[in-house]
Amino acid sequence: MQDFDPTTPENIAAMKHVRGLLKHTGDDPEREGLQDTPERVIRAMGEYFSGYLEDPREHLLTTFEEVEGYDEMVLVSDIDVHSHCEHHLAPFVGKAHIAYIPDGRVVGLSKLARVVDVFARRLQVQEKMTMQIAEVIEEVLHPAGVAVIIQCQHFCMCHRGVRKPNAWTTTSKLTGAFLKNPSSRLELFDLIGMTKSSG
Repeated sequence: MQDFDPTTPENIAAMKHVRGLLKHTGDDPEREGLQDTPERVIRAMGEYFSGYLEDPREHLLTTFEEVEGYDEMVLVSDIDVHSHCEHHLAPFVGKAHIAYIPDGRVVGLSKLARVVDVFARRLQVQEKMTMQIAEVIEEVLHPAGVAVIIQCQHFCMCHRGVRKPNAWTTTSKLTGAFLKNPSSRLELFDLIGMTKSSG
C-alpha cells in the first residue's frame, strides 16, 4: 500500500467529508476522541479498498506446466473474505471456496486467495464478486471448469434493517465440468461440506 500523505488535496477533501459525517451523527468532530478520526478513516479506507489498485490477472500469470499431466480438481477452501457492500458501506465477512480443473496449467495455490482479496477489497455485491472471481480464472487459466462458492454474513442485514445476525448468504458460479458433470459437482460439494448425509 502506498504511504498516506494527509496534505494532498484529495486526502484533505476526503477528511473534510468524514468530519461532516461525524457531525451528521450528532457528535462533535472537534472533541479530543474524534480529532484524528478523519485521517484514521481515510487511512483505513486505503486498506479496505486497495483492490482498485491491483489487476487480479497479474496473480494468475505465473503457472506451472510440469505437473505430470494433472487434470483433476484443485480446490482451495475456506479462504477468508472481508469486504464492504456497495449499498451501505457495511462489512460482509465469510469464506470463499475456489476450485478449478486444470487443462495443462496449474497456478500457485496462494494466487487464488490473492484473487479473492483483490475483488473483496473493493465496494462489492457478493453475487457480482462471485462472478468476477470465476471470470478472471476462466480468462487467464482456460481450465476445464471453475467453481466459486462464497458464504458470507452481511452486517447490513445482521445489525440494521431486519437484524438477522444468524443469516448467511451463499452464492456460486460453476462453469465447464462443474456445470455439466454431476460427479464433479458432487465431489466439490462433498469436499467443502455442502452435502448432507441421508442417514
